[in-house]
Amino acid sequence: MQFLPKMAKRALFISFTLLGLSSLVLAQGGGLGAWPTQKPIKLIAVFPPGGSVDQVSRILAPVLQAELKQNVIVENIGGASGVIGTTAMTRAEPDGYTFALVFDTHGVNPSLKDKLPYDTIKDIAPVTLIGTSPMVLVASKASGITSFKQLVELSKKKEKFSYGSIGIGSLGHLAIAQLAQKAGFDWNHIPYRGGGPLMQDALGGQVQLAVGSLFLVKPHIDNGSLIPLVVTTPKRSPELPNVPTIAESGFPGFNAPAWWAVLAPGKTPPAIVNAMNQAVTKALKTPAVSEKLRAQGIEILAGDPEMARNFIGKQIGQWGKFVIENNIREAGQ
Repeated sequence: MQFLPKMAKRALFISFTLLGLSSLVLAQGGGLGAWPTQKPIKLIAVFPPGGSVDQVSRILAPVLQAELKQNVIVENIGGASGVIGTTAMTRAEPDGYTFALVFDTHGVNPSLKDKLPYDTIKDIAPVTLIGTSPMVLVASKASGITSFKQLVELSKKKEKFSYGSIGIGSLGHLAIAQLAQKAGFDWNHIPYRGGGPLMQDALGGQVQLAVGSLFLVKPHIDNGSLIPLVVTTPKRSPELPNVPTIAESGFPGFNAPAWWAVLAPGKTPPAIVNAMNQAVTKALKTPAVSEKLRAQGIEILAGDPEMARNFIGKQIGQWGKFVIENNIREAGQ
């Protein structure tokens, strides 16, 4: 380019600039434009490394990258039960180059936290519901509890029990609180700052019961360190076929799955949202992704953006009502 005449250089610069602007206009107008060829795609994992959100993101990213023929970079932005990472996503340019992968806390945060930095409905475009997974209620060996039936019988006799979760307002907390409330059990909730500390105390017998995703508790079940009592989904998990559901254990209709979803900034063009949905759906169906997610107990759902929107909306309504009716607030609020 250094050999071109000055006017030719200027004309070439202007043409490149106009090309970039035209691509942006196309994207904002609802078309794909040059997406996704312009720059790497950022996938924000809204929890720190080591948890299920991080693991799902890193399983999905390389296959999604191959599908889109564009670099997909996972960036962990954890904190505030996913709010900090989700905020970063909503504040990004809605150009199809920033997405977020969220956990079930996304459906609880609007009612649990005061003054979210974003509107969960208006500022976010659901892309894909990745899937759901059972949560598992487990007992420490020190508790003396070996079955859910035994736990229920003792609870009906007004014996007190404590259960831990990954935090106040986590779906595990709300699910077991709802169960205890309906059954009239005297169960005390102990919040932890994540799955690591929760498992440490459950393994050490400092807390009698713990509730967590299958991904979190299964290694400790497999080595015999924790005793699985029940799962929170309507169907038994193929990973734990001998562990009953809460629904079949005297509480029909009980359903509280953990879930994961991909989201985009609210003003992202629908054409890009749909194209990303198709790419994620294809990636989820590949053995490289599906087998790894199923090994973690995740039932892949995928589906279109409208399915994701409806599912998330129902989660917000269901658990928001429970949070408000029971005045559940985070510490300090």
